[in-house]
Amino acid sequence: MSTEKVVSKKRKRDESLEARFELAGSGSGRVGPVLVSFPALEPPSSTAFKCYAQKRAKTAKDAPDEDDMLVAGETPAVEFVSNEIESRKVAAAGCRYLLAVRSKKTNTISIFPSAKTPHILAHTVKALKSIPSSAAPSKVQYLEAKTALGETFGTKKQKASIRAQERNRIDVSAMEGVMSYVMDSIEKGAGNLLTTEDTKEAADKNRLIPPFSATATDPADIYPLHNIIPEAEWKALSVSAFDVAETDKDKIALLAYRKSTWINDRLKALVNTEGKTKKRNLKILLYISAMLSFRQATFLKGLDRDNLYERLAAVPTIVVDSLLSRFAETARASSSYQATSTTKTNLLTHILALCLKVDNYATNTKVIAHDLSMPVTEVNQLFKSLGCKITKLGERERARLGLAGSSAEEKHDVLNAPVEFPKPRLKRK
Repeated sequence: MSTEKVVSKKRKRDESLEARFELAGSGSGRVGPVLVSFPALEPPSSTAFKCYAQKRAKTAKDAPDEDDMLVAGETPAVEFVSNEIESRKVAAAGCRYLLAVRSKKTNTISIFPSAKTPHILAHTVKALKSIPSSAAPSKVQYLEAKTALGETFGTKKQKASIRAQERNRIDVSAMEGVMSYVMDSIEKGAGNLLTTEDTKEAADKNRLIPPFSATATDPADIYPLHNIIPEAEWKALSVSAFDVAETDKDKIALLAYRKSTWINDRLKALVNTEGKTKKRNLKILLYISAMLSFRQATFLKGLDRDNLYERLAAVPTIVVDSLLSRFAETARASSSYQATSTTKTNLLTHILALCLKVDNYATNTKVIAHDLSMPVTEVNQLFKSLGCKITKLGERERARLGLAGSSAEEKHDVLNAPVEFPKPRLKRK
């Protein structure tokens, strides 16, 4: 055979293998090929499948939507139906395929213009359709089966946990006969519980603050003066020596505690006041200085009465005895006094209540905190326990207190009437 004949035959064979591509047209009422997936059981290749669509209106001319179709087929033993829920999940995941069909006669490959989503087929065994489905186990049955499995195949730790749960389990049926007695005992016990008003009254009594009036409409009446300074001590306080003193230095020397900037500033400002207000504030400042000197003495482990008399020589002995009885405690089998955290807090709130009276119930705590050698935040908490609110003063309030305009940005602890104490904070769960 010549080479020319071989070449010609090869060329004819190559021409027969050439394929043509075309875009398939979607005719009216035609669905075209459908893509399916068999996750579990695959039917024989000879199994016939059909597509079913929902009933459409007679006026609808478009082909049915492929997403609304059902693909179904069957063999002598198994039925196959598309699972709509799983098919929609696959479509939502973006799983789509572009299909093409090749014609062997014309050697033409028709490409379908729209991408298709596979139908996920579920199968049902025909022989099992007549058997009713078993009901879901109850919670008790589930726990019993779980316990049986744990006791049979569990580890030592799991078996010990199962036995512990069985020991702690309460038999409700055994409680049926005694429930009436339990409810009666609960009702009897609830009768002795405190009401809301009783609880509030008990909480107010246990506050580490001076005795107060919850119904007072004037800040001056919330903490009566003689509830802080007993009337006998008030009468025993003498301020005649301050009238004789000529200079501020001489007046400060008459105080029991001379290192308080707040007291010294208020003492100097009393020069411009006259009458009962001056005498009243002088007595309060003298008493505050005695309380500060007493507080300084409480830093020692033991309080000796004679040493306190020497330290507080500027005040009557009745004041020293009162401070010891109210703000100190005696140890067992001992005559010496000692201060506790409760008595120290109580002493500080009494001091701050007197400071509010001198400052017309609006006090800047920075100077007081410096005198007490305490952080401003802790002093503010003590003022809050007295019912004060931390706020900036307005122009009218600054004018009433005689404060300069530069103090507009400074915060003050203000006592308003009626008094409102801070509510206890609830712990987070």
